[in-house]
Amino acid sequence: MTDSGLTGRPVKPAEITPNQTAADLIDGTFTSYNAARLREACELFRRRFCREGTLVGATLSGALTPAGLGVSCLVPLIKKGCIDWIVATGANLYHDLHFAMGLDLYSGSPFADDRELRRKKIVRIYDVVFPEKVLFETDGYLTRFFRSLSFDGPVGTARLHYEIGLKLLEDFGERADRSVLATAALYKVPLYTPAPGDSTIGMTVASLAAKEGRIIVDSSIDINETSALVYWAHNHLKASAVLMVGGGTPKNFALQTEPYLQEISHVESKGHDYFIQFTDARPDTGGLSGATPSEAVSWGKVNAENLRHSVVCYGDATISLPLLVSYVCSRCASRKHLQAYDFRKQALAELVRNMKLAY
Repeated sequence: MTDSGLTGRPVKPAEITPNQTAADLIDGTFTSYNAARLREACELFRRRFCREGTLVGATLSGALTPAGLGVSCLVPLIKKGCIDWIVATGANLYHDLHFAMGLDLYSGSPFADDRELRRKKIVRIYDVVFPEKVLFETDGYLTRFFRSLSFDGPVGTARLHYEIGLKLLEDFGERADRSVLATAALYKVPLYTPAPGDSTIGMTVASLAAKEGRIIVDSSIDINETSALVYWAHNHLKASAVLMVGGGTPKNFALQTEPYLQEISHVESKGHDYFIQFTDARPDTGGLSGATPSEAVSWGKVNAENLRHSVVCYGDATISLPLLVSYVCSRCASRKHLQAYDFRKQALAELVRNMKLAY
């Protein structure tokens, strides 16, 4: 068939049968349109992300953890060694705390009367609802813990989140296994938040800084560390890969590591090697969330030579991500944990030695 220009595989789906795994369904029946893009994302993750020698970054936007995707999807990927560093909105990490603390969230309706919910002191995130006291109990826990911390100067969010994760492991034991923060701390996966003030964790830090002169978070530390990790991957590993769930600031923060290296630091770097994004954002509106990997090539964010190793799957990430994780758990062997939290400062020292601030 190749002589005629027909290079793809034939559309010959398997018949769906009882007791099929999600991986079997994806391999056998996801033949076209965004189903095919999801299959391609799964295959790319298996071939390139899951292999030894790839540094895998993940970005998380939207309200994923309140919907339970932290427990169901991110924790298994971390345990399997398939995520080495994470960039997330602060809200995703704040709501992750509820699960470690045993504070229940409930399935509700997106069509509820919010005036009535407010009267009953119930908070709604689309169709996830929970008592207002969940927020206050979480805030109190954070405030008491932050008061116990003492740092020699400003800190980055990776250090802050690592300390929270260790505290969850200490206080809640096995239940902390349901937390991204705790699991990331256990396996030394650094967690970064590009807009630390844009969440209740950041607001709590800010209130203590104003009232008691305590923790100061410095986002410059995060910019330097994330870029250094990518630089380290290019020099000591085979590749750098990014899995982007949604778009927004986390996506940009992970991808801007390459302009930081090439444009600001003037060190040699070709861009991230492998790119997967689950998004419902369109590229024609001009927003970063919908920007394609091809557009990212023009910025040097994605390696032009490896553009074929990139997949954008359009759809709801709350559907796509669980399917990917099920596929990975079924088809991929566990990897050695790189424990990037432990070598992030070493990586930064190496980058600083080679930086050339030419302007």
